[in-house]
Amino acid sequence: MTTSRSAGVPRSLAAGGISPACADLQLVNVRAARPVPGSPQLTLGCRPRKLTTVPEVAITSADATPAILSEFLSEDEPLLSARRNAEHAGGAVPVAPITGAALRFLAAAIGARSVVEIGTGCGTSGIWLLRGMRAGSVFTSVDVEPAHHRLARAAFTAAGFPAGRYRLISGRALEVLPRLADGAYDLVFCDADKREYPEYLAGALRLLRPGGIVAFDNAIWPDDSANPAHRDPDTAAIGQLRQQISADEDLIPLLLPIGGGLLAAVKRSG
Repeated sequence: MTTSRSAGVPRSLAAGGISPACADLQLVNVRAARPVPGSPQLTLGCRPRKLTTVPEVAITSADATPAILSEFLSEDEPLLSARRNAEHAGGAVPVAPITGAALRFLAAAIGARSVVEIGTGCGTSGIWLLRGMRAGSVFTSVDVEPAHHRLARAAFTAAGFPAGRYRLISGRALEVLPRLADGAYDLVFCDADKREYPEYLAGALRLLRPGGIVAFDNAIWPDDSANPAHRDPDTAAIGQLRQQISADEDLIPLLLPIGGGLLAAVKRSG
């Protein structure tokens, strides 16, 4: 459960009559009947009360959370090797482990058989996606760098995936996507040129079946300028993407503050 103060109060709390100006939250270990250390206090209607509906300990310590995530999302040797290759190669930053786990979850949740990735990198995200896809499925990844495909192929082999489970296509995504079949894919993951994200969205929606998912990494891009006119092209394009997805009534969006920010959306209809 994630909580915040004032303007950041979850809708569920506001709907329950909690004033945003008064809603400071404290999570409690119900079994031990004591507050979780470091958590703020819950004020309902401006009267201090403790929230005691959490069945287990709610961890709010910023120091404890990374350790828990590291243990829960530990990566095996094929993933660690792919990360080392990315570091040595340069220019291809792999997805964070928690982002990879989210991608695996999405692929498994929809029983993905056909997935397209824009931006192969060195194979880290590909391994996560392949591990979530159904047996006998095919993973397609597009990248402009032949060296990335060479490293990704080695990573997939090390992870135990035969060559028939994936195909690697060299070229610019905006030139390759039109050659792929309409409505034939369950999931499209984009992690390449941020300035082309809005165009990737249009191509992805054409490729997806109804109920398919499009996802973008690095969707919460740091903006060092308060003046929109001075924003760099990457920041502007990512902002445009978020607006497009939010405004499209045919999409069910979700923005997760994990890794560099994972923006995903379900396509409602054809």
